[in-house]
Amino acid sequence: MSGKLTGKRIAILATDGVEEVELVEPRRAVTDEGAVVELVSIEEGSIRSMNSDINPSEEYPVDRLASDARAADYDALIMPGGTVNADRLRMDADVRSFVTNMVNQGKPIGVICHGPWTLVEADLVRGRTLTSYPSLRTDIRNAGGTVVDEEVVADRGLVSSRDPGDLPAFTAKIVEVFAGGT
Repeated sequence: MSGKLTGKRIAILATDGVEEVELVEPRRAVTDEGAVVELVSIEEGSIRSMNSDINPSEEYPVDRLASDARAADYDALIMPGGTVNADRLRMDADVRSFVTNMVNQGKPIGVICHGPWTLVEADLVRGRTLTSYPSLRTDIRNAGGTVVDEEVVADRGLVSSRDPGDLPAFTAKIVEVFAGGT
């Protein structure tokens, strides 16, 4: 551990159906660098992660509700995928408000796989370049974003990747960007 993120507070925004590895690996990467992480969700209690969208995995305790989360309390945000997770999050007004406030305050965001759906729903991809799981690319283009098919993309604090296969590049880039790099 080099402590690149010591003193940083990072929110992970997820709910039931989050893709297990997309929750666990980024969380490990930032905590290994000294960050304090909170799991922010739409319901109290715990969330159930999934493997490949359909196989139940682990449960994780929720630290804070999206309705109570304030962008000012965090230095960065991670939004993992999972089809059900992303679909439920994008429909929640408190989630959209929290994410919009993070963007408006210039906080960096790491988003992977289906995670960009919330950004699309909140009209936050317009004029940005990002990547995602293939099934979201039309949504991103229709929302005014530019889509590229690359392992990891960083555009003005928004770090995006396509799927779990990109996690090594994604986790390295979010640590770099969250630490103040580009």
